[in-house]
Amino acid sequence: MRWNIVTQGISFGTALAIAISWSLNHSVLWAIIHGVFSWLYVVYYIIRY
Repeated sequence: MRWNIVTQGISFGTALAIAISWSLNHSVLWAIIHGVFSWLYVVYYIIRY
């Protein structure tokens, strides 16, 4: 059960990072890079903007 929650959280963070990156940059390359860093980029976005 716990492993399932962690897996879903990681995939949601990745999707969120890609969506934020695409809306700001409109670049597939940046979306992939930000998707790899997922939650780190989401936290950076929250602090920065």
